Amino acid sequence: MTEAQNQKQPLLSVRDLHVSYGAIKALRGFNLDVYPGEIVCVIGSNGAGKSTLMNAIMGNVKRQSGKILFEGKPLEGQSFQIVTKGLSLSPEGRKVFAPLTVYENLMMGSFPVNDKEKVKKDLEWVYTLFPRLRERSSQYAGTLSGGEQQMLAIGRALMASPRLLLLDEPSLGLAPIIIKDIFKELKRINEEGVTILLVEQNARQALLLSHRGYVMQTGQLVMEGDAKELLHNPEIQAAYLGTGKKAH
Repeated sequence: MTEAQNQKQPLLSVRDLHVSYGAIKALRGFNLDVYPGEIVCVIGSNGAGKSTLMNAIMGNVKRQSGKILFEGKPLEGQSFQIVTKGLSLSPEGRKVFAPLTVYENLMMGSFPVNDKEKVKKDLEWVYTLFPRLRERSSQYAGTLSGGEQQMLAIGRALMASPRLLLLDEPSLGLAPIIIKDIFKELKRINEEGVTILLVEQNARQALLLSHRGYVMQTGQLVMEGDAKELLHNPEIQAAYLGTGKKAH
């Protein structure tokens, strides 16, 4: 049991969650807990249901059945309402507002925060985490590189001052050196007090970053545990890491 799990109440609990798209069952009774202070990852192949999980948590897709609790209370509503409760999503594909500047994109993320001084402080924090965003603050988001757009998407999510940051495939389409830089900052974000739930196809990077991990196949939970133990599990290595040998 991690130090975070010694706290009795999870920050986020997903219980027996089912989501369907017509006849397609995207989530089949999925369960998950995230405790305060943790980085938790969900790994799985493309189409396993990882993004559906994130969108269900954020109210972007209809839940067929099951419960989602945040700080012990049912999490209901549309995404803009859920953000005001302390959760924020950096979505798959980044989805920055291309015609707006970097600064304007960041300000769009701050809508739940009514304290102008807090917004100013959060903006400075984001610029400290991602100095390139400061350099390009007046540049249109659509002209940024993929890595810069990912930094912007994460920064925009942080501007809502979330207690839980959800990250959907932050490494997608990025060069290894950019992934390394972004994951370094994710660790720093966590160390500065933000709990993180991460879904990733890049299982190695996700497990190296996280405290605990969940493995999803066809919408179902098939394995969970300490991230480092999962990293060295031969089944995980064979299925997701491209090797049956122990990772070094």
